[in-house]
Amino acid sequence: MSWSDLLVFFGSLAFAGVLLWAVQRFVPHPSREGSNDVAGFIFAGVGVLYAVLLGFVVISVWENVDAARQTTFKEADALAGVYWISREMPLPLGATIEHATLAYAHTVEDDEWPLMADHKSSPQATQEVYAIRNAVNSYQPTTPAQQVLFDHAVTHVEDLATERRERLTEVEDSVPPILWGALILGAVLTIGFTYLFGLSNTLAHALMVLSLTALVVGSLVLIKEMNYPFNGVTKIEPTAFKVFLDRLPAPR
Repeated sequence: MSWSDLLVFFGSLAFAGVLLWAVQRFVPHPSREGSNDVAGFIFAGVGVLYAVLLGFVVISVWENVDAARQTTFKEADALAGVYWISREMPLPLGATIEHATLAYAHTVEDDEWPLMADHKSSPQATQEVYAIRNAVNSYQPTTPAQQVLFDHAVTHVEDLATERRERLTEVEDSVPPILWGALILGAVLTIGFTYLFGLSNTLAHALMVLSLTALVVGSLVLIKEMNYPFNGVTKIEPTAFKVFLDRLPAPR
């Protein structure tokens, strides 16, 4: 969690506390007690609606993070497929494809992954995918066994390109601005209704208001952190490519 997230969280709690103090001072609880029943009925409806919206968004962004993580493993699996098939191809083409797959894995892990945190991609990685595809397509099989290798290699290359495109589309935020507006407006309304209640016990009222504020703001901060799959506290690491690179024999 970044310092800005902590500032938003504790700043919201401080603002909620100061606002409650001002309400208690200028609108004493006896003048608000008469509206407790009506406010409670409306608050129940608003709270349920906002809880449903908040829960839906949390589940949605978490599913997006999980889908992006699975995409990285599918991409690494396709890359591994090309690599192992290249080991069966005759030299020098087989070694060329083998080294191209290794170069792509290193570029993605070392160069492209930090760029994805800023919603960018590596042009070098893109060119390396093209190089792998061109090298595979240049293979001229002469036997049925080589034809099978070629067909499998082409399939893995196309899967690699597809999963790469999918990964790059997942670097964008998953919560649109209009939904953020609904979440923030809902948070203000839900927390705001707690100020309408008139309670003689100020401490109990403050605990209720601050607890709800902490829950709502904490949930919004969590959504914000999970909004970008490759950034934030739940960011996806290049584990799939590390596993691929750590389990290979010596290149030819």
